[in-house]
Amino acid sequence: MSITIKRDVCIGCGKCRMVCPGSLLKADQDRKAYIAYPRDCWGCASCVKECPVNAISLYLGSDMGGKGSLLSVEEKGDLLYWKVEKTDGTTVTIEVNKKDANQY
Repeated sequence: MSITIKRDVCIGCGKCRMVCPGSLLKADQDRKAYIAYPRDCWGCASCVKECPVNAISLYLGSDMGGKGSLLSVEEKGDLLYWKVEKTDGTTVTIEVNKKDANQY
């Protein structure tokens, strides 16, 4: 599992680097995020959830049933939009209200 970073979308805020538990994310000379060793990514998705501009996606490999799909998260107020971009070009979006997310 690993992440992909859209460097043209990244704003260099550094939030992803602060939350990466493996300290795997680095900044280039323009402060844009990159991951030097994608194979070392733990797949925790902390950076995906933290990115304010939807520049980071989690690669969902075959081992997760994703077959190469990409997962990203967009936050709008109390709502999180978990978006899965499938390899066939279709997209599935799951809306989660943060206020209700931990209710059982």
